[in-house]
Amino acid sequence: MEAANNYSNGPLFTPYKLGKFDLSHRIVFPALTRNRAHKNIPQQPHATEYYAQRATNGGLLISEAAAASDISQGCPNMPGIWNEEQVEAWKPVVEGVHEKGGVFFCQIWHSGRLFVPTLSALYFSIGVGFSLTRPDEQVYEKPTPRRLKSDEVPGIVNDFRIAARNAIKAGFDGVEINASDGGYLIDEFMNDRKSIEDCCRLALEIVQAVANEIGADKVGIKLSPFSDCDGKKDSNSERLATYLANALSKLGVLYLHVVEPREAAKGLLPIRKAFQGTLIASGGYNKFDGDNAIEENYADLISFGRMFLANPDLPKRFEVNAPLNKYNRSTFYTNDPLIGYTDYPSLQVAS
Repeated sequence: MEAANNYSNGPLFTPYKLGKFDLSHRIVFPALTRNRAHKNIPQQPHATEYYAQRATNGGLLISEAAAASDISQGCPNMPGIWNEEQVEAWKPVVEGVHEKGGVFFCQIWHSGRLFVPTLSALYFSIGVGFSLTRPDEQVYEKPTPRRLKSDEVPGIVNDFRIAARNAIKAGFDGVEINASDGGYLIDEFMNDRKSIEDCCRLALEIVQAVANEIGADKVGIKLSPFSDCDGKKDSNSERLATYLANALSKLGVLYLHVVEPREAAKGLLPIRKAFQGTLIASGGYNKFDGDNAIEENYADLISFGRMFLANPDLPKRFEVNAPLNKYNRSTFYTNDPLIGYTDYPSLQVAS
């Protein structure tokens, strides 16, 4: 018999009020690219099973990145949320999470210059071409992304607005705007070749448009201001991040999901002080680290990526201090609907 879901073991298992959502624990399943979609559509029944496996009563899940439009795709076999067919395909996935009592947000994105040249999509950049390895492990030739024209910005902002509306139509509880990782469109602008206001302008315009469409209480945003992955970062990332955190607070955004700076202990403290909403910390946490972060009020929630991928019942394993499955990196981005996707075993615990 499975153990009861009382979530009573340590600070990670203290309840939390996320806006109007009552969370029973603070362990978040974050957006993870899995490359199991077909023609931008989540496949059934595999996608429903995958997310339902990781859903718990009162647990927060964030979907893999869904393209906001047909010109914002990042690599093959990733889902979208820009048309009705995709909305209908997401509905049973969302229902599967809700049946388990989970709270489910849809991450939406524009991949910017981290596009795949073989896709029939436009791509944008504020920089020049570079070599590229995508999650399908193919290395592509150095493409030359074209510059984004100023008169194209309103259309991109509107794409995010429509994508957010579609996510709510599909049943999601809210959306997370992906502004993380150098190379994705929003993050490309966050460097000091311009004023700090201009660095943050696109992100804030998109957040405002999405908040106006679905309500700020249903909007989160993910940032990785300290990462230099696939792009040049601002020389004063802390200043940029705190400016943006203050601005997002004024917009009433529900949560800010930030990737931890690996080189600095307690690197999120300035953001913690600047942002008035919920702060989700991410970046190689284990249970011990997560408990400490919650106990010290360093963050409100902790997201666990690869660990949650390999352990669909991660909250239960943390609760009973059970051993963890090891993840298999070679199966992260395959197209197989089972292997490395829904075949990680759950823990059966005698009561």
